[in-house]
Amino acid sequence: MAQLEGDGGPALWRVIVIVLLGVLAVSTGSIWVRLALKLRGEGGLAFSLIVAASRMTVAALLLSGNWRKMPGRVSGGQMAGAALSGLFLALHFAAWISSLSYTSIAASTTLVTTTPLWVALFSAIVLGERLSRRTWLGMVLALSGGVLVASGEMAIAVPGSQPLLGNGLALLGAWIVSIHLLLGRRIQQQGLDLGNYVTITYTVAALVLLPLPWLLGEGYGGYPPLFYGYLLLMGLFPQLLGHTSLNWALRWLSPTWVTLAVLLEPISASFLGFLLFGEVPGSDVFLGGVVVLTGVAIAVLGGRESRGDRDR
Repeated sequence: MAQLEGDGGPALWRVIVIVLLGVLAVSTGSIWVRLALKLRGEGGLAFSLIVAASRMTVAALLLSGNWRKMPGRVSGGQMAGAALSGLFLALHFAAWISSLSYTSIAASTTLVTTTPLWVALFSAIVLGERLSRRTWLGMVLALSGGVLVASGEMAIAVPGSQPLLGNGLALLGAWIVSIHLLLGRRIQQQGLDLGNYVTITYTVAALVLLPLPWLLGEGYGGYPPLFYGYLLLMGLFPQLLGHTSLNWALRWLSPTWVTLAVLLEPISASFLGFLLFGEVPGSDVFLGGVVVLTGVAIAVLGGRESRGDRDR
C-alpha cells in the first residue's frame, strides 16, 4: 500500500479509514442532540445553548493542557484572530443545534453541509478569488436541492415542528461556520499551528456560550444523569474526535477530498436517525438531499480545477 508524504507518512488506507471514522463521529452530533432532546421533552433556544455550551466546554477542557505550552508561541494578532473565529464557531453551534428542535435530521444535516459553497462564495466576495463555471453550476444545483428539501419538510411537517424555522437555522449555521473556516484558514496560514488554534477557538466558543442559558432563565442542573452523558459524548465524539480526525487528515490529503468525504455526513446521520428515531425522509427531502450533495461535490471539484488553472 502506498505511503503518503515520503517514508514518514502513513499508509493511504490508514488515512482513508481515519477520515471515514471522523465523518462517522461527526455524524453522531445530531443523534446526541436528539437523544438529549428526547429526555428534555422540548427544545427551544435555551436548550440548544445548553447543549452547544456543553459540547464546546467538554472539548475545551480536554485540550486545556495546551495552554501551558502556548506562551511565546502565539502572537497577539493570532490570538485575536483565533478568538474571533471561536466566536463564530459558538454562533454556528447555537444556530445549527437549534435547528434540530424544529426540522428533521436529514434536512438539518444536508443544509448545514452546504458550507463549502458559502466558503467559496465568501472567498470570491471578500478575497477576490475567481469562481469557475463548475463552481457556479454546483451552487445553482445545491440551492435548487435546498428548495426541494425545504418544501418536502413543509409537506410532512408534524405538530410541534417548524420546518421553515429549522431549515433557516441550519442554513444560517452553514453561513456562520463558513466565516469561522475562512478566519481559521487565514490564521493558520499566518503560522498558528492546529493544536493551539483549536484550543483557543474551542475555549472562546465555550466561554461565549456558557453564560447564555442563564441569561434566558435556564440552568445546567436538574436533568437526569443520562442527559449529561449525552453531552459528554457530544463533546468527545463529534467535536474532539470527529473534527480533530478531519483536521489531521488535511495534512495528508487534499482539502478537496476531505470536503467530499464530509458529504457522507448527511447520509450516515440520516441512517442513524432512521434506526434510532424512525425518521424517514419524504421523497422531496431525499431527492433534494441528493441534488444538494451533488451540487456541493461539483462546486468543490470545480474550485479545485479553478485553483489548478491559476497555479499553471
